[in-house]
Amino acid sequence: MYARGCLTGMTDSPRSLETLLAQGGHFIDSETGAIVPPIHPSTTYARDERYALIGYGYSRSGNPTCGHVEAVLAELEGAEEALVFASGLAGVATFFDTVRTGERVVAPRVMYHGAADWLRRLAERRGIEVAFFDAAAPDGLETEVRAGATAVVWIEAAVNPTWDVIDVRAAADIAHAAGAVLGVDATATPAVTLRALDLGADIVFHSGTKYLAGHSDVTAGVLATRVADERWEDVKLARTLMGGVLGAFESWLLLRGMRTLHVRYERQAANAMAIARHFERHPKVEAVLYPGLESHPGHAVAKRQMTNGFGAMLSLRVAGDAEAAKRVATRTRLFVPATSLGGVESLIEHRATVEGPHSVVPPNLLRVSVGIERADELIADLEQALA
Repeated sequence: MYARGCLTGMTDSPRSLETLLAQGGHFIDSETGAIVPPIHPSTTYARDERYALIGYGYSRSGNPTCGHVEAVLAELEGAEEALVFASGLAGVATFFDTVRTGERVVAPRVMYHGAADWLRRLAERRGIEVAFFDAAAPDGLETEVRAGATAVVWIEAAVNPTWDVIDVRAAADIAHAAGAVLGVDATATPAVTLRALDLGADIVFHSGTKYLAGHSDVTAGVLATRVADERWEDVKLARTLMGGVLGAFESWLLLRGMRTLHVRYERQAANAMAIARHFERHPKVEAVLYPGLESHPGHAVAKRQMTNGFGAMLSLRVAGDAEAAKRVATRTRLFVPATSLGGVESLIEHRATVEGPHSVVPPNLLRVSVGIERADELIADLEQALA
């Protein structure tokens, strides 16, 4: 039904990530000429005269709209294949379903709390050994990885929400030397600034809800693989058996959001840098956690592996205790006190409250997701809230 590049002859021409995203993969409907793909809500698909599947079989394994966005994601990440899921945690759970009882998983002590909670659940119920390392320590990861026993090393290129920076290439070397695969949660560092597979990762993960979709109106997860190996086939089977596939309409929304990812991300990263610089030495801010600042301990690594800005996420450690931080979060007028990140609107949250009893986040930390509003107005809003 789709003819890639049939109007411009771009099929075999090299194209930038900006062009790939803006054109939504440049799939054009060969029947109508439509440049926006249709939504295929069908749950089942017919067979031909030989009773062979014509294309898809049943929507729990995928559908054409889902396949379209997966093809664009695979090209975006430089992956052999990509899969989309009904949520980010659905993708995380499906991937870790491939880890067997007795095997070891190594992950950061500070990380996305949903994934950390899932790993603790696996450790309690499945007999999987989970070790958490200190991402701020120079040898934190290497200390916890055991050759022959570690199956998966899971990292975040920028650790949520302290924004410590992990060297992806170095982590890949450590993981592979131990016989493990490296999975990278790149939710906060999308491929327009960091391509984890190019740096040696085996699997890259995104909560597609965040920067990829970008408009706070769709829940989605993404896994992409450097090589479609036996583990990847297991992931595909697990997604089908658990029913975690992304729906057709949500797949369409994800693709639509991705078409503006590059320009959104550039504006958001520029705004974040302006905010970080303004508050770096503010009397009512104990610390600004943002890898774009030269004072950040991970700045050099971030500069080396992030090619298009330092991200649009930062955290402020407010002078005072948890209550002081929460008061600031509830007094903003432009920043919305809500949980999520990557949308066009700016959000602020008291992270320890959101993460719950397992949180190891400092009690005075506010996580800030910077949107595409005017930077000076966002700065003024934080100033009045702190005052």
